[in-house]
Amino acid sequence: MTDDTSRSAAPSQALWAAVDLGSNSFRLEIARETAPGRFERLHYLKETVRLGGGLDAQGQLSPEAMQRGWQCLEGFGQRLKELPQARARAVATQTLREARNAAAFLQKAEELLGLPIAIISGREEAALIYQGVTSLLPEGDERRVVVDIGGRSTEIIIGQGRQAQDMESYPIGSVTCSQRHFASGQFTALAFADAEADAKAALAEAATRFARPRWDAAYGASGTVGAVLAALRKSGRTSMDDAIALSQLYWLRQRLIDAGDINALDMPGIREDRKAIIGGGLSVLISLFELLGIDTMRRGHGALRHGLFHAAHAAREQELPAWRQAA
Repeated sequence: MTDDTSRSAAPSQALWAAVDLGSNSFRLEIARETAPGRFERLHYLKETVRLGGGLDAQGQLSPEAMQRGWQCLEGFGQRLKELPQARARAVATQTLREARNAAAFLQKAEELLGLPIAIISGREEAALIYQGVTSLLPEGDERRVVVDIGGRSTEIIIGQGRQAQDMESYPIGSVTCSQRHFASGQFTALAFADAEADAKAALAEAATRFARPRWDAAYGASGTVGAVLAALRKSGRTSMDDAIALSQLYWLRQRLIDAGDINALDMPGIREDRKAIIGGGLSVLISLFELLGIDTMRRGHGALRHGLFHAAHAAREQELPAWRQAA
């Protein structure tokens, strides 16, 4: 489990906690609101649970996947108990939208976490992602497209400044694409061609709905984009502003094909826990560049959990029950 603790908060400070049960990783972030709409991270925990990898063809989560999730959430629950003054919200995304036995997983998960867990829709997830990404971008009226490649879904959002205008969630991600086309652990030109064709079929509607000229700048907010950018940086392939170009994605794809096998892949910047899903994630990312006419993409450092923090202000003002004290 990754634990990034920035600093401790005085007991009098109001704290917010966001728990994101993603298809690949679970995350807990605790922050304080330093000014209206401005949040400072205090604690961050991340664990690669691979919940989505445990979903079978019948839509059932395996006992092993559920156990990994419960073990992680037990740790998150312990951390929340250490900060009883924090108001918290937990949300789950695509894997638990799909899982036929989601209720069985959630019953024990909520007991361990000490919080109710809401399964949010794909469009709500997309709206929160946009809010989270743009909250960490400069103010302005820039027209933006934001993409987030998750484990089992990809969200695409168009907006201007802080305001999302159009959004959709598509049922393909780094885990699903990797399971279909790279399950053997082999990186081949044919596997990438098939994976990209599959991704383009799943994302076909986005080609007209989210293409230029509806936006001016593209941002990527996902583990896939972070892994790709890290690999390009370590290889000296990025520009001064760290913008990712399509030609660099083609270069990285060829490096994976040259490696041939996941076990032979030795590329700085791609962590061990990312290797099994980098082929699928990269295929989806290349497909998005080609379908939407993206020339360059910058990393959006905000995420779903940051969108939850910004929704917290409205929840507090309206006294909405979604934000509760942890048990």
